[in-house]
Amino acid sequence: MPIVDAHVHIFPDEIVQHRERYTARDDWFAQLYAPGRSRLATMHDLVESMDGAGIDLSIACGFPWRDQGLCRYHNDYMCEAARTYPDRIAWLAIASPDTGEAAARSLDDAFGDGASGLGELNADAQGFDLAEPAVLASLAEICQVRGKPAMLHASEPVGHDYAGKGASTPAKLLKVLKAFPDWQIVAAHWGGGLPFYELMPEIRTAAANLAYDSAASTYLYEHKVFETVIELVGHDRVLFASDYPVLKQAPILRKVRERPGLSDFTLASVLGENAVRIYGLEEKLA
Repeated sequence: MPIVDAHVHIFPDEIVQHRERYTARDDWFAQLYAPGRSRLATMHDLVESMDGAGIDLSIACGFPWRDQGLCRYHNDYMCEAARTYPDRIAWLAIASPDTGEAAARSLDDAFGDGASGLGELNADAQGFDLAEPAVLASLAEICQVRGKPAMLHASEPVGHDYAGKGASTPAKLLKVLKAFPDWQIVAAHWGGGLPFYELMPEIRTAAANLAYDSAASTYLYEHKVFETVIELVGHDRVLFASDYPVLKQAPILRKVRERPGLSDFTLASVLGENAVRIYGLEEKLA
C-alpha cells in the first residue's frame, strides 16, 4: 500500500535563507512566515521527513504568491525537486489568477514540465474572489484540456481564527463547483467543513467532482474527523495530507492509522490510492 502525503509545502533555498526579502514582497507570506513564525522546508528537508515517517511520495505545492513572477520562480523549484527525487516528490504548479494570460501560459508550461495539477490556489492570498469564479476560467480550461485537477484553499466559516485562515468558505467554494462542474477539484483543509453539508442532496450533486484533503487537521478538528467525513462522502474522496512543515508528517500519519473506525481497505484508499488516482501518479509509484 503506497503512502502519499497529498499536501506539503517546500521552498527554494533562497527563500528559506532570506525570508525577510519575501515577507516584504507578499503580505500573505508575511502573515505566515515572518521571522519567528512557521518553519520553511526545502526539498531535502521534506525527503528526510518522509524517510522518518515512512511516506513513499509527497505532493508538493509552492506558495500562493500574488506576483506571477514569484509563482513561476517557485514552479521552477518544484520541477527541480521532482527531477532530483523522481520517485519521492510530485508537484502542483501555482499561478496567480488575476494576472490573466501570464498565469495561463505559466500553468501550461508547468504541465509541460510535469506538474500533476494546479495548487494550492488561495483567493485571500492572491486577491481574487471564489464567489466570482470567472477569474479562474482560463486556468480551469487548461486543467481540463490537460486532464489535471486543482487544489483550492478552503476556510471554515466558524471557529477560531489563525494566521492564513482567510474567508474561502464553503458557500464561495460551491460557486466554483457550479461554474466548472467537470473540473476535478481537491478542497484543502477538509473544504472548510463542506463535507457536512453534503447531507443536502443539492450540495452532494454539486460536489460530485470534489475531493477533500486533510491538511492541517490537528489545528482544526478532533481526529475523528476522518471517520466522520468518510461516512459522509465515501472513502474514495478523502486524501491524507499533513500540510508539512506546518505539521510533522509522522505524528499525523500515526494518528490516522490508529483511528479505530478505519478498516485496512479504507486506509489504503485514504493514505495513497485516492491521491494516486486523482493526481495521476501511477508512474511515480511503478
